[in-house]
Amino acid sequence: MLHVTETEGACIIDVIVKPRSRAFKVIVEGEDIIVFCTEEPVRGKVNKELINELSRVFHRKVELVSGFLSREKKLLIKDITKGEIEVSLKRA
Repeated sequence: MLHVTETEGACIIDVIVKPRSRAFKVIVEGEDIIVFCTEEPVRGKVNKELINELSRVFHRKVELVSGFLSREKKLLIKDITKGEIEVSLKRA
């Protein structure tokens, strides 16, 4: 069971970010969604990369709602279901 909360017309996902990785990738480890970002955690670079890349993975607009300065972040994805998120993560 992933850390995904369905709300009316959107989902909120909890992710753990690992900056300074060799390549951007998303893995699911147990219940955790771990996102490896290539950027340095300076001036919001990791947050920008995270939003841009996950928008491509889910084909939806992604917004950061909490964890701006933390490795543990909550992201809002509109017009998506929990099932669609799980399918997209398996392909990523």
